[in-house]
Amino acid sequence: MEDSTYFKRSYITSTIRQRLHQKSFRERVLEAYSSQCAFCKLKHTELLDAAHIIPDADELGEPMVNNGLSLCKIHHAAFDSNIIGITPDYKIMVREDILLEKDGPMLRHGIQQLRDQKIILPKSKLLWPDQNRLEVKYNRFREVG
Repeated sequence: MEDSTYFKRSYITSTIRQRLHQKSFRERVLEAYSSQCAFCKLKHTELLDAAHIIPDADELGEPMVNNGLSLCKIHHAAFDSNIIGITPDYKIMVREDILLEKDGPMLRHGIQQLRDQKIILPKSKLLWPDQNRLEVKYNRFREVG
C-alpha cells in the first residue's frame, strides 16, 4: 500500500536575477543603524535585513542608505506587507485591523505596541530615511488600511 503523504522529491534548474548591490546595501544600512532593528532594537545581525523603503524594482528604489531601514525579519515582513507604516516624521503606525486583532504576545508586544513610537534613527542625519520616500510608502500603507 502506498503512503498518500509521501511525495517524491524533484528539482528544476532555473536562472535567477541577482541584485549585485544587495550585499553592499545591507552592510551600509546595518552599519548606519548600529546593527539593530529600527523598530525593536534587536541586535542579532543574522536576524536583521536591510529593508527598502521604496522597493528595489521601483524607479525611486535606489540602493542608498536613506532608502533603507535596518529591520528584524518580522518587522521587515510587516513593513513590506503594509501591516506597519512609517510617517514622514518617523512615527510607526499600525494598520487599524491589526490593532483590533487578538492574538498572542508577538502580535501584542512585537507589532501593536509599536504604534506611535518613533523609529531608531542613524546617528548621522545624512543617513536618516528620506522623508519623501517615506511619504510615498506611507501613502501606500494608508491605501491598504
